[in-house]
Amino acid sequence: MTEKRQTHDERGRIRVTGFDSDRVTERDPLSDWTDGTSGETVGRWRRGLQRFKRNRSAMGALVIVVLMALAATFARPISVFGVVVQPFSLAPYDPTTILYLQDPSVSTYDPPSWDYPMGVDGSGRDLFSRILVGGRYSLSIGFIVVGLTASIGLIYGAVSGYYGGNVDELMMRIVDTIFAFPGLILALIIVAILGGGYWQLVLAFSLFGWAGYGRLVRGEVLKIKENEYVMAAKALGARDRSVVFRHIAPNAMPPLIVLASLNIGSVVIGVAALGFLGLGMDPSTAEWGTMLDATRETLIQGPDGQIPWWATVFPGAAIFVFVMSMNMIGDGINDALDAQQTGVGRGGED
Repeated sequence: MTEKRQTHDERGRIRVTGFDSDRVTERDPLSDWTDGTSGETVGRWRRGLQRFKRNRSAMGALVIVVLMALAATFARPISVFGVVVQPFSLAPYDPTTILYLQDPSVSTYDPPSWDYPMGVDGSGRDLFSRILVGGRYSLSIGFIVVGLTASIGLIYGAVSGYYGGNVDELMMRIVDTIFAFPGLILALIIVAILGGGYWQLVLAFSLFGWAGYGRLVRGEVLKIKENEYVMAAKALGARDRSVVFRHIAPNAMPPLIVLASLNIGSVVIGVAALGFLGLGMDPSTAEWGTMLDATRETLIQGPDGQIPWWATVFPGAAIFVFVMSMNMIGDGINDALDAQQTGVGRGGED
């Protein structure tokens, strides 16, 4: 009789699970994915990593980018405030060394050879060494700019989408104003005002480059803030800052990461474009776009009637390989973190 009464009492109870305080405060940053066959629950980041590893083209592109980054890092020794922090040197020559002053047999625009695998440029400098060292400028500017703009855009878009109303209206009108001008034109204006240089280029591409991230995150936040766990956090008295940066912003990260990975290549192309126009780094700097600018006259007519194709092909190929690899990595990340493909929200189906 007692067992029947207990069963009847349990059957009549209503259990509210969405407002479990422990679940709300200690929840995982991203939605979990449940394997339909094994029943194992896997975090979305871990599931995305597993899918990314199975993407051969994306993994191959990642290897290329890592190799290019390592080659740029170890191209020549690096010293900070007089202290050598990286003593290795993959580049056989300093990028500023004029070879014919050391070896009379070398002349300007010497073609590729065993001693100079990528040939010699118009100033008698080794192209192979300059391309390795030039990767430091192009790659580092791309990663720094994307890191800054993505961080600013994440905060800006999260605040705009979460508060909505007049706040959202004002913040989005600022974004619309920025989008009224092409990004490369804005960067060109900033460089023309401040002058060329490493940090000037970083500022030129960062000052307004966050707008795209802000709009993307704002759209994601508008959807995420209506979810049950966000409402539960509000009901439990969580502060707006905690709700935005602990519950909403982490779930808006996947599309942000995809856009960031694609934009790294765009920034590298933009830096190279300004360098090709003579508005980037100093003309003697071994930056890929600046190297193209120094040899663009040879595209029409080279010395002695011969066109030194190596002076433009190798810097251009370095830009092409890196940008193409980053685009492939971005596509791989997009496939890996796609909610519909990972089974999030579909009952764990794959």
